Amino acid sequence: MRWPVMSGQVEHEALDHPCAEAARFVDLVVLRRRIKHDFVLTADKGKPHDDQLVLALPYDEVQDKAQVWEYTVLVTNAPYELTAIGQLYRDRCDCENGFDELKNQWGWGGFTTQDMHRSQITARAVALVYNWWSWYVRAANPQARREALTSRPLLLAAVGRTASHGGQTTLYLTPMHAEVGLIKSMIANVHAAIQHVKTAAEQLPKLDRWQALLAYICQRIVGHFPLPAPPPALAAQG
Repeated sequence: MRWPVMSGQVEHEALDHPCAEAARFVDLVVLRRRIKHDFVLTADKGKPHDDQLVLALPYDEVQDKAQVWEYTVLVTNAPYELTAIGQLYRDRCDCENGFDELKNQWGWGGFTTQDMHRSQITARAVALVYNWWSWYVRAANPQARREALTSRPLLLAAVGRTASHGGQTTLYLTPMHAEVGLIKSMIANVHAAIQHVKTAAEQLPKLDRWQALLAYICQRIVGHFPLPAPPPALAAQG
């Protein structure tokens, strides 16, 4: 079987399969992706009725250079190109990830009270904070979306200190996370977004300033704005 390599290091293969409910064929799209990160295997003990899992050790035929693949099988009758089917499946997963994150990482999975009014207020408050945090993280990292499970420890693990001088207040942050370099670049992106609004829409009403900030973030996501560069060095006087 030939596996053509497509975008994102995902390989596709399409097979024709007869559909029992219709007098035509449907496509079985098989996607595979090589697993390059750390993973855990369980060894086969040969006891069919034993539910206890056993960690697979090196002597259980786990080789250091073995190629391990993750497979996904899709059934479709959509008249799209082979590469588009895999991308549509990933886009669908991205849409579901938002609801999964709201339920499992933001506490939107249900409320114990039977008071509808308090439930609505709580749900709206969670949705509002989720919306604010999502925009903040996309301003910090426009290249890709980050879930709250990883973005909150990354961007909230810092000690803050303020200093006031000449009518200006400066906030100093000391990251406590191991990814200090990544955090600094993300904070620099947020600073660039705020500076853009301050420069372009400082005289506008607050609602228009919020709209300008969201427009800037969206343009950064689609790649219309370059990444912020450090200011050029000033020429020496004299």
